[in-house]
This record gives sequence, structure tokens and C-alpha cells, in this order.
Amino acid sequence: MKDVFSVKEAIQKIEFFCSYQERCHEEVEKKLRSMKMDSDEIDEIMVHLIDSNFLNEERFACSFARGKHRIKHWGNIRIINELKFKKISQTLINKALKEISPEEYAATFHSLSERHWENIRESDTQKKKKKFCDYMLRRGFESNLVFEKSKELER
Repeated sequence: MKDVFSVKEAIQKIEFFCSYQERCHEEVEKKLRSMKMDSDEIDEIMVHLIDSNFLNEERFACSFARGKHRIKHWGNIRIINELKFKKISQTLINKALKEISPEEYAATFHSLSERHWENIRESDTQKKKKKFCDYMLRRGFESNLVFEKSKELER
């Protein structure tokens, strides 16, 4: 990778970066800083990307929430925390969570919990419950759901 980019070259490179995967503003700024662009150039490029619709935080947040839920089976808490980490506003986070229907969320939670419960090789019921709860909480599911499910599966 060369050291110095003109604004035009940087725009080309960053348009490609944004076109093959949704990006948040923070990721793009980080990439531009790694390309040694100064803050005025970064501002100019960011405005261009937003105007040209290469960069859209709402689209990013919705796509992120859908993907992480459907592919990685993350719960709402984990999705919220990851989006906050990427400096996405609470308004957009709320909008993104609406991308996952309550039915889909419940179905994912149910199938993941059943599958994980079956895969835990532990004879001590208390230890098995703890392993199950830790796993589901790490995945970002709400504690009340996890604890109710663990009681139900224990029977």
C-alpha cells in the first residue's frame, strides 16, 4: 500500500471499501486515518460518501442487526452493545432492532437454547444450568428469557 493518497484516489478506494459491505462512519474514518488522510480531507470524503449514498448509518445498523441475529444468532443485548461500540445513535439502534420480528427472535432463541442444552456434556444439573446460562447470556439474550428457559429445560 502506498503512503500518500490524493483525495480523488482515497475516494475511489473508500467507495470500493463501502460498496462491498455496509460500513459505519467510525470504520470509514479509521480506514481513512490509516491512509494518512488529514481531518479536512476526511471530512470532505465523508460528505462525498454520504451524498453519494455509499455511507448510511441507518442502513448499516439495520443490516448489522439482521445479519448478527440471523447468522451468528446474537440476542438483542449483544447487538445493542456492539452497535454502541461502533458509536451508532440510540435512535438508529432502536430502528435496527425492529428489523428482527418478535417471532423470528423467539424462534432463534428457542432453537439455539434447545441445541445448546443438548450439547452440554455435564451430569451435574447445576453445572449444566450454569454453562447453559453463561452461554446464552454471552450471546446477548435477556436474562429473564435465559433463566426461564433453563428452568424449563431442566425438567
